[in-house]
Amino acid sequence: MELSYWELKNWFTNVDFTIVGSGIVGLHAALRLRERFLTAKILVLEKGMLPQGASTKNAGFACFGSLSEIMDDLKTHSEEDVINLIEKRWKGLQLLRKRLGDSAIDFKPHGGYELFLKEDELGFSECISKIPFINEILKPLFKADVFTKETDRFGFGDIQDYLVFNPFEAQIDTGNMMQELLRQAVSDNILILNQQTVTAYSDLGNQVEIVLNDFSFKSKKMLFATNGFANTLTKGAVQPARAQVLITEPIPGLDIKGTFHLDRGYYYFRNINDRILLGGGRNLDFETENTTEFGQTKIVQNKLEDLLKNVILQYQDFQIAHRWSGIMGVGNSKSPVVTQLSENVFCGVRLGGMGVAIGSLVGTELADLI
Repeated sequence: MELSYWELKNWFTNVDFTIVGSGIVGLHAALRLRERFLTAKILVLEKGMLPQGASTKNAGFACFGSLSEIMDDLKTHSEEDVINLIEKRWKGLQLLRKRLGDSAIDFKPHGGYELFLKEDELGFSECISKIPFINEILKPLFKADVFTKETDRFGFGDIQDYLVFNPFEAQIDTGNMMQELLRQAVSDNILILNQQTVTAYSDLGNQVEIVLNDFSFKSKKMLFATNGFANTLTKGAVQPARAQVLITEPIPGLDIKGTFHLDRGYYYFRNINDRILLGGGRNLDFETENTTEFGQTKIVQNKLEDLLKNVILQYQDFQIAHRWSGIMGVGNSKSPVVTQLSENVFCGVRLGGMGVAIGSLVGTELADLI
C-alpha cells in the first residue's frame, strides 16, 4: 500500500484507539470512547463496503427473546443467567433508543407475537402452561406481565388458535439505525476506513502493531468488535451462524403489524413498507449454516417460502423481491464475550443473534474495559 505523507499523518500516526468492525458494537464502542477521551484519535477499520456481518443485514427486531426461546434457554442456562441476559438486552435497547432517538431509528412499539404450528401441540401446551412462571421471574424487571395469550386476528394458516403476545417488543429500521450511528461517529471526529482487513496484529507491550495486508501501523489500544468473525480470536468460544432472509414485493392491504416469532426464535418475520420480511431456518442444517460465507441454500429458502405460502400469507399472492444473508456470532453460552485479550487488546463479541438488543451495551462495556 503506497501512502502519502498526508495520509500517514492524518490517519495512521499517533492513533490512540483502533476498533475493528464498524457495526453496532464497534460504533457504540467508538462513541463511548469519545465521551471518555475527548481528544483521542479513534480509528475504525471495516473489512466490508458497509458493516460486514449482521448489523446492516438483520430484521430490525427490538426484542429480547420469545417465550419459547426463553424456555429453551432455561434448559441450558441457569434461571439467574437467563434473567441477567434478558436484562442486558432490555437495557441495551433503552441505550440504543437514548443514543439515537426513536425517530431516527423509526422505532415502532407494535408489540411482538409468537406463533405455534398445528403440528407443535406439545411445544404450544408447554409454553402456555409456563406463561405465569416466566411472567413471575421477569416481573422485577418489567413491573408487569410480559406474555399473554391472544387469539389470532391475522388469519395465519396451519397454526394453533392462540398467539403469545409481548407488549414490550418493537421494531426499527435497521438501515436508518446504522446511518445514524455512522453520522454520529463522523460528527464526533471518529475516523472510519472501509474495505480494510486486519491480517495480523502484535501486542508490543506499550502499543499494538496492526497489519493491513502489506501495510502496518501502531495504535495504543486495539478493540475487536467482529462478532461472528471472532472464532480464532476467542479460541472457538464464538461460532459463526448464518441467517438467511428474504423480502417480498409490496402486498396491497397487508394487515400484519408487529414482530413475529416461530419455533424458539429460529424463524421471524415482520411487515416493512407493506412487504413481508422473513428470515431464519438455520436449525434445518446447523453444520452448513455454521459459516462466515454469505449466501443461500435450497433447504432454508424452500422452508421460508413454504412458511410464506402456507402460514403467513395464506390465500394471498406474493412475489419474492430480494434475498440476502447475515453472519451472527453464537456459542455454547448466550452471554456476550467482553474481555481483555492481552495488555492492549480487547474484544466484545458473541451477541447470540440479539445484536440490535445487546450491541449498544456490549460496545459500551467494551470501551469501558479501557
